[in-house]
Amino acid sequence: MSAFFIGLMSGTSLDGVDGVIADLSHDAPNLVRAAASEPFEADFKAELLALNSPGHNELHRAALAANQLAGVYARVVERLLQIATPQNIQRQNITAIGAHGQTVRHQPQVFGTGYTLQLNNPSLLAELTGIDVIADFRNADVAAGGQGAPLVPAFHAALWADAAQSRAVLNIGGISNISLLPAGGTVQGFDCGPGNALLDFWCQRHTNRPFDDAGAWAASGQAQPALLDRLRQSPYFQQTPPKSTGRDLFNPDWLAAQLTGFESVPAVDVQASLTALTALTCAQDLRQHLPSAAQLLVCGGGALNTELMRQLALALPGVQVLSTQARGLPPLQVEAAAFAWLAQAFALQRPGNLVAVTGAKGPRVLGALHKAPPVLP
Repeated sequence: MSAFFIGLMSGTSLDGVDGVIADLSHDAPNLVRAAASEPFEADFKAELLALNSPGHNELHRAALAANQLAGVYARVVERLLQIATPQNIQRQNITAIGAHGQTVRHQPQVFGTGYTLQLNNPSLLAELTGIDVIADFRNADVAAGGQGAPLVPAFHAALWADAAQSRAVLNIGGISNISLLPAGGTVQGFDCGPGNALLDFWCQRHTNRPFDDAGAWAASGQAQPALLDRLRQSPYFQQTPPKSTGRDLFNPDWLAAQLTGFESVPAVDVQASLTALTALTCAQDLRQHLPSAAQLLVCGGGALNTELMRQLALALPGVQVLSTQARGLPPLQVEAAAFAWLAQAFALQRPGNLVAVTGAKGPRVLGALHKAPPVLP
């Protein structure tokens, strides 16, 4: 089995697809050998966002969206192979693609077992690329009574756990999640709450820009204490782990309800308050669950938000707050690399979940294999 795996991730931020070719051999000096991304077109992004809520003819629309997503995934794969060609990494050298899919509903441990739904067509992706595809990483954990999320703490631990120092890894995508890596202790992790999803929504609505570049708009406003206190009253923030969340909860309707009575607050101050919400809830979770942490590594799009990183550092005196770039892995490559790693775990029939993180009944091999078509003479 080759140690080369492709990881593809399209997260709750809905900004597009990130992909990597990862060298997962134990002596690999560089984990990521190629990286590429493709943004979602505006119409496709709008359709994916709409599919997060009940709507007309949604089963048909979801199937078409899954096919379209497979096409985007395939283009990212081809770009990765082009980039890797000078390194003599060819299509036949790739053991498998780990394709996460696009989460549109996440309801674990409710309605009985609950469910999690990622739009994807891994069979079509295997057909388009000629490479085996491993997908459906979350459902085995949910079936075992777990949250199905987050799945990245095991990967974070493999990369950055240190027997001599407690640290944490904070991924700020559309939703923020934290991996707690105590020195010599049990790895834990959970979703903290909203990350960029509400920030991006509010910025798009009021500035017609897809995101708040470096957090500059938020930095020009003032967080409103009363509004911030209202936002932090959501019961989710008081829940004990294991826990996970998504756009099912933290969406524009939720925000509109929180803003009732705060209609006079300037839009820029709402953005500042939402930025403070993300920073303070993540910092609170770290202080509460791993007070010995000396370092916080931040990945995802939030690591590029200068204002958010500044507020995290202010909220965590004595903790070194760094982008994962400082530890050799650019922040926008971490999640894609994690799903390459999870694809390898499946190929080796090794459990990919952590019971202490998801609350599942036990370790489970995560994923399902979709074989590439045979190479005909």
